[in-house]
Amino acid sequence: MIAATTFKGKRIALFGLGGSGLATAKSLVAGGADVACWDDNPDSVAKASAEGLSTQDLRGIDWKSVSTLVLSPGVPLTHPKPHWSVELARAVGVEIIGDVEIFVRERRAHAPHCPFIAITGTNGKSTTTALIAHILQSSGRDTQLGGNIGRAVLTLDEPKAGRFFVVECSSYQIDLAPTLNPTAGILLNVTPDHLDRHGTLQHYADIKERLVAGSETAVIGVDDSHCELIADRVERAGTRVVRISKRQPLADGFYNDGHRIIEAHGGATSELADLNGIQTLRGAHNAQNAAAAIAACLAVGVSADEVRAGLKSFSGLKHRMQPVGQRGNVVFVNDSKATNAEAAAPALSSYERIYWIAGGLPKEGGIASLSPLFSRIAKAYLIGEAASGFAATLGNSVPYEISGSLAQAVAHAAADSAAEESPVAVMLSPACASFDQYKNFEVRGDAFVGHVAALEGVAMLVDVPRGGN
Repeated sequence: MIAATTFKGKRIALFGLGGSGLATAKSLVAGGADVACWDDNPDSVAKASAEGLSTQDLRGIDWKSVSTLVLSPGVPLTHPKPHWSVELARAVGVEIIGDVEIFVRERRAHAPHCPFIAITGTNGKSTTTALIAHILQSSGRDTQLGGNIGRAVLTLDEPKAGRFFVVECSSYQIDLAPTLNPTAGILLNVTPDHLDRHGTLQHYADIKERLVAGSETAVIGVDDSHCELIADRVERAGTRVVRISKRQPLADGFYNDGHRIIEAHGGATSELADLNGIQTLRGAHNAQNAAAAIAACLAVGVSADEVRAGLKSFSGLKHRMQPVGQRGNVVFVNDSKATNAEAAAPALSSYERIYWIAGGLPKEGGIASLSPLFSRIAKAYLIGEAASGFAATLGNSVPYEISGSLAQAVAHAAADSAAEESPVAVMLSPACASFDQYKNFEVRGDAFVGHVAALEGVAMLVDVPRGGN
């Protein structure tokens, strides 16, 4: 845990006592702060009290004695309306920050030169974050991974010389980190998301821009208009910018040419990496993720050879286009994290012939937007509440069966694909939430892995989770 010593002796109000909120409160207390914690959920308050934290309704405290309000990322800061704790803090000019800002201040105070890579973007940030951490770890570097993925940032080991930090940042976290200053900051893309929290797409993009604007090196995907403009602005402000693209050649930067990642300098080009045969980095979207990871790792001193070795050994992000087993020409792919049609599209785009397991609790819009990819689907195996609606959308375009359960879908898809003479995928990419059958997408993905492991003759590529079958 990082003890937040930069807040020693200060009176701190903290609102939001979920997992990251509890971790933040403990970090502040360990650093010597006087912390008053609260939450709108009485159960969360009771849990915090049981763990020895001082809980107090923030409506009743003397805000003039408070130096900082620490807000959990999920609590509204601006839209649709500021939370009541935010309004109380603003009324007396109290600063409002989050856990990432506390980390930034601790790093600046104790190890300002330790490498810090921060990653954001509407899509792809978790895979990119995991890939960067893997490259660093596989090259023998002391690496800490957290933020919006895995561990809360203040539960990581303390900043020190030679320790590398790889931190995924959501827009909510960036909004609460006014002095965010990574060694290398990555902005992958900006598409409409979280507009209920940020009000407009432009405001959402402005928040994302803060991460790269404060970076020593800014790695920016330039395949959408918002990010293209952001790259230009950040560069004009004097920051070193490395542009990346999955769609177009660049005069300077990194871009995707088929399965090759090309590095360009002043129009001169060279191949930096070849993704051919790396199952966990299939598809143009993963080429963008790989290009961003390459640029960031080079910026913090990793050699090109170390980067290439890390790419080849990357096992993938769990539940996201994750190859989990192989039998003959059939690869079994866990894409349980694809909880809507937009999220399922990259996986369906990455294989030529697919035995597709889909369904669950349907999202608005269904799977109609995936119709351009239906030609890749050999057969669909439909499960959960969405099965009948998905069947109606598939109609006569795609052979399908209503399998009902995931276990039956895996068994039938495995049997139907067994005779294939060319490479194919049996893929769970549900385009649905899991809640009609499973607690979350992780449990659903683990169940898929367990069912695959139970098939005869399958060579497993991952560990089988306990209870997964």
